[in-house]
Amino acid sequence: MSVSHAREKSSTGDVEKPGIRETDEVKPETGLSHNIVFVTAEAAPYSKTGGLADVCGSLPIALAARGHRVMVVTPRYIHGTSGDAKFSGAVDLKRGIKVPCFGGAQEVGFFHEYREGVDWVFVDHPSFQRPGNPYGDKFGTFGDNQFRFTLLSHAACEAPLVLPLGGFTYGEKCLFLANDWHASLVPVLLAAKYRPHGVYKDARSILVIHNIAHQGVEPAITYGNLGLPAEWYGALEWVFPNWARTHALDTGEAVNFLKGAVVTADRIVTVSKVLIPQTTYSALLFYRVKYWGYSWEITTSEGGYGLHELLHSRKSILNGITNGIDVTEWDPSRDKHIAFNYSVDDLSGKAQCKFALQQELGLPVRLDCPLIGFIGRLDYQKGIDLIRSAMPELMEADVQFVMLGSGNPIYEDWMRATESTYRDKFRGWVGFNVPISHKITAGCDILLMPSAFEPCGLNQLYAMRYGTIPVVHETGGLRDTVHNFNPFTEEGKTESTGYVALRYAIQTYKEHKSSWEGLMIRGMKKDYTWVNAATQYEQIINWAFIDPPYC
Repeated sequence: MSVSHAREKSSTGDVEKPGIRETDEVKPETGLSHNIVFVTAEAAPYSKTGGLADVCGSLPIALAARGHRVMVVTPRYIHGTSGDAKFSGAVDLKRGIKVPCFGGAQEVGFFHEYREGVDWVFVDHPSFQRPGNPYGDKFGTFGDNQFRFTLLSHAACEAPLVLPLGGFTYGEKCLFLANDWHASLVPVLLAAKYRPHGVYKDARSILVIHNIAHQGVEPAITYGNLGLPAEWYGALEWVFPNWARTHALDTGEAVNFLKGAVVTADRIVTVSKVLIPQTTYSALLFYRVKYWGYSWEITTSEGGYGLHELLHSRKSILNGITNGIDVTEWDPSRDKHIAFNYSVDDLSGKAQCKFALQQELGLPVRLDCPLIGFIGRLDYQKGIDLIRSAMPELMEADVQFVMLGSGNPIYEDWMRATESTYRDKFRGWVGFNVPISHKITAGCDILLMPSAFEPCGLNQLYAMRYGTIPVVHETGGLRDTVHNFNPFTEEGKTESTGYVALRYAIQTYKEHKSSWEGLMIRGMKKDYTWVNAATQYEQIINWAFIDPPYC
């Protein structure tokens, strides 16, 4: 798509808007077709550790269904397990390239699978072939992750130029969606390596921030390994404050991948919606509301993890979008993992799912006792410290609790010990199991998400679709998607879908059944499909092409 074409579209008033508009009715195809390249460290179902994989596994399919040509570039992880069969449908393209970085020319290959309208391209290199997950193993984080994801970014920039997918390449007029720090070299490479030579002059890039706490920070001396011109060091330059330095002679100098994308990308997106008022009565009201949510939080010193000033300086191109969910996988009316199917029109199967889950876990079968669930990583971000400290008092109440997750070994051992202490009330499943996660989502009455910070979150969206009431910490995307129940206001009665206080949720479940059922129905009727999210991404992509490249 040419820039002039985008400007013509803008002159009609169809593109440039004061904010992202969510629509109830979505057209099956978009008006403008783009060549879109997702660059990501993980994409479901091929690789997954969290929500990043869900986004990059579902959003490309939704955009392809709307008429775009879509490629996903991600590593071909081979772990020597049965999970490697996920790549069995990918074919070696025999189009190897040499990436100039880390003191030599690194040979990289490409595998390809065309599925659901999307070109899934897998970068092949020995560094992606080892036991563990995409980032580490039982001994900790891999020490060469900077090298591995530098290869990913270089390979992703070459893929549209050299891979004849479907008989012809994507070419130079692409829109790159760089997801988190692992792909953050892509906008920098476009500006520093390609455009000075007339390549990708019509391409644009969008940085998608899923978790700003991870930024890809390494010693400054490693900059020379990245395959970037020396004069571009300032784009990645990072200096730690004095209190964060290890000793008196430590200068605190480093390179920061995510910072490089923040200062070079054409637009920035966070996975949490920005709320725009229909009418603004003052500049103060406008800015307070416009940046509410995770996209606002990352511009503050508390939520920006050192990047807040840079992000605030680019707030004019910073937008937020609420994630969608895969409504074919997460549908209580036809979910194959749960004991009984049900829907918003017939909730009887919900109680049967609870009955079946209690039986499977060996808990007393009691429909009158609220069953609380937690699904997620066992680390500080997910609020495990809060659950841990509150558990003795919570176990004194008439409740049951089940947790599914893995992560910090200290928390894993705590889960095992807690189960031994409270045999009739608590169950802890260390690890991750897809069928069990579906059973907990369907069988529990309450899903607890006390995250310290949460860019968007998906589990609360799954819970609402299954009639399970989310209780969340009022932060980021959790605040955006879960509206606290307040029985004393009309809005609280008609719009609320969850709670920010577990005690009130338990009380409502036991004493106000009609209010509880209203919460269930409102949550199940919410529309968080990827089609809606794809429509909003299209708006931002169109905006990215209105102006010349930022760098």
